[in-house]
Amino acid sequence: MSEETRSETYAELASFGPYGVRPGHALITMVEPHPGHEYAYNRWYEDDHYYAGAMAMPWMYAGRRWVATRELQELRVPEKSAVARPVTAGCYLSTYWITEGRYDDHMKWTVGINKRLNRDARVHQERTHVFTAFQDHEATVYRDGAAGPRDFHALDHPYAGLILQVVDTEGPEERAALLERLRTRELPRRLAGSPAAMVTIFRPTPLPGDRMTYVKQVEGVDTRLTLLWFLEQDPRECWTEHFGDLESLGAGGDAAGRVELVAPFIPTVPGTDLYVDRLR
Repeated sequence: MSEETRSETYAELASFGPYGVRPGHALITMVEPHPGHEYAYNRWYEDDHYYAGAMAMPWMYAGRRWVATRELQELRVPEKSAVARPVTAGCYLSTYWITEGRYDDHMKWTVGINKRLNRDARVHQERTHVFTAFQDHEATVYRDGAAGPRDFHALDHPYAGLILQVVDTEGPEERAALLERLRTRELPRRLAGSPAAMVTIFRPTPLPGDRMTYVKQVEGVDTRLTLLWFLEQDPRECWTEHFGDLESLGAGGDAAGRVELVAPFIPTVPGTDLYVDRLR
């Protein structure tokens, strides 16, 4: 067995490289199961792929699945999105944290394991990747300062909702300026007194050339920011009061951004098909 699994190599690998807890990188993937395949997709992802294709991999240390029922899909903006076409596409979202400094190591494993899963017919084909990207962590803004969960807790803490927000800029310099504006001014102001405990900000990285063919290359590598808002309330309970104007985030001023998606989700209940009948 040792020869088959190369067990002796694991002790050697563990002795080198970063092994902190910061979410230096993330995989954020929004997927649309094809009509009529919703139950089969959900069971495949929860019963097999979430583990074999994600959590069992080295350096991917936290994960959570989210779902957008039809009611939540209808809250999305803008109507004409550069990310989701139509804007309601992508009813399941999975988010994963990867240890800072371990992106290259993780990518080597994930490409290899997904080739193996495909070869062994353990990949559900009746789905479309609407927005799938590995991302580098840029900043986390907290509502309550040093109190409360940190960003490395975010996918394990029982948050009641999540908002995925994608903002585009004209170029790398504009993105850097917008990031600074969001981090220091706009996000602290919006978080104050809101049901959102934190916002994590990421920027997309290119997918490797040997990625799976059904996952398209990442757009906006030099121009895009991805924000995850972690909510202590169901987004439907607080949308109008606190988040209905998120489409204007970053607009105007000297570091303008263009919001291409604001999409609320609630957590799935692992091991169940709860919400599958409310997607259409």
